[in-house]
Amino acid sequence: MSLLSRVLSCGSLLCALAAPRSAAQSYHVAKTVTLGGDGGWDYVALDTAGHRLFIARQNRVMVVDPESGRVLAEIPGLERAHGVAFAYAAGHGFATSGGDSAVTMFDLKTLKVLGHTTVAPDDDAILLDPVSQRIFTFNGDAHSASVLDPATGARVGTIDLGGGPEFAVSAGDGRVYVNIEDKGEIAELDAAALRVTRRWSLAPCEAPTGLAIDRAHHRLFSVCRNKVMAISDATAGKLITTLPIGAGVDGAAFDAATGLAFASNGDGTLTVVHEDGPDAFHVVADVPTRRGARTLALDERSHRVYLVTADFGPTAAATPQQPRPRPTIVPGTFALMVLEP
Repeated sequence: MSLLSRVLSCGSLLCALAAPRSAAQSYHVAKTVTLGGDGGWDYVALDTAGHRLFIARQNRVMVVDPESGRVLAEIPGLERAHGVAFAYAAGHGFATSGGDSAVTMFDLKTLKVLGHTTVAPDDDAILLDPVSQRIFTFNGDAHSASVLDPATGARVGTIDLGGGPEFAVSAGDGRVYVNIEDKGEIAELDAAALRVTRRWSLAPCEAPTGLAIDRAHHRLFSVCRNKVMAISDATAGKLITTLPIGAGVDGAAFDAATGLAFASNGDGTLTVVHEDGPDAFHVVADVPTRRGARTLALDERSHRVYLVTADFGPTAAATPQQPRPRPTIVPGTFALMVLEP
């Protein structure tokens, strides 16, 4: 083999080795399964231990087998269901109920309701911080985070956030980050001390909702209602850049193995962004999905993305009580979409 051939061969090998991270493949809808059932929806959470999807459905949580699309159970008794979190060590799951300021605790094996804890008005996003082993709820109208003991469900603390929180993530090092929607900023929390330690602006981002994290490089991905993804350096506490995404966004996710970040947009697109390096990013594609598919769950083992939506009917006329009415949902059309690379 000539020297040139050996150089070319080595170059091809290096390209092949780099392919899983740098290829930045796009996604497509591989399967759609009708789940049915009435009511709106909010967050989708993947139970990585039991491989089940938990979907907030207005007055309950649907539990779904993502492979077959079969509804396994429903967790009742919620009012304006929002988020779900899993405390595997305690064997408990938690679901927020924004309409009655409550958190429902349930058994992860039997899915039976174990109790309810009153937190604060408009409890929305929820997560388990693995370092402090505490459950955090993020309460939009109350501008606070409530802190629960995952073993008992008891409230053990409250953090004043100074603004309306949206999605949050745990960094895995004792810090929690949350988008402050009405301020267009990120707040950093000390999960042990139960206090805000830093804030920084995400401008020109407006109304940040979904949040994802690249823990290895300390990068945060905030998706914003003015159609941008704002990417921050969590170590420095500053914005790095923004990229364009679709309209009506709510959810975000990051896949550490592929370097892909996702924004699920209510306009019927999934924006896929590739992290070329800690400070370099580009939009791979705006994948067609369906109108209303604004929340998502990512399976980092299979790299599948799960979205949910339904068919819509006409929108009622605006009133002083409801200045921005939502379109009606066609009964029985609620569906799960499975997207694959």
